[in-house]
Amino acid sequence: MNTPTAQVDDLRLIALPSAVNCTELFVRFSLTEWSLRSMIDEACTLAAQFVTAAVDSADQESPGFITVRLRLSGESLVVEVEDESATEAPAVSPNLANGRCDSTALSGGGSLVWCELPLPGGVSADSVPLPRRSPKRSAPAEGAAEVTAEIDPEVIKRLLTGLNRGVGD
Repeated sequence: MNTPTAQVDDLRLIALPSAVNCTELFVRFSLTEWSLRSMIDEACTLAAQFVTAAVDSADQESPGFITVRLRLSGESLVVEVEDESATEAPAVSPNLANGRCDSTALSGGGSLVWCELPLPGGVSADSVPLPRRSPKRSAPAEGAAEVTAEIDPEVIKRLLTGLNRGVGD
C-alpha cells in the first residue's frame, strides 16, 4: 500500500443499514467515471462486505461514521472502509481478493479494512482515464440563464398577500 495514489474518491456515511446501498451506488458511480466497469461487481461485493461488518458491529443507539474510499494506486484499485468507532481491527477472510486484503487498528481509534484489486489488462493507475470536469457551465445552461420572463406585479402581490396571511394571526 505504499505506492503513490493517482486518484482517490471517498464517501462518509453513518453506520446504519442504508450505508450498504449508498456504498454500492458510490462504487458503481466512481468506477463508471473512471472507466473501470469490469471491476464494478467485485469492488461492490468487497465494499458491501466491509460496510455490512461495520454496520453490524456499530452501536445502533449511537452509530458512528464510516468512510468508504476508492484509490487508484500503482496497478491496483484499493477498496478501503474506515470505521471510526471500531474498538479493534476486524478479521478479514484470506479468500478475499486472493489474500490481498488486510485490516489494522488506527492509532487515533477506529479501524481500517482494505483490499487491493489488480487493474484489468495490466493497466496502471496513471493510465486510467479520469473524468474531465470543466469549471465553465455548459452552453444549454448558459442559454437558459439568459432567458428572462416579465414578472406580473399582480402575481407578486398575490404571493406576498398569501405569505403574509399566516403572520400575526
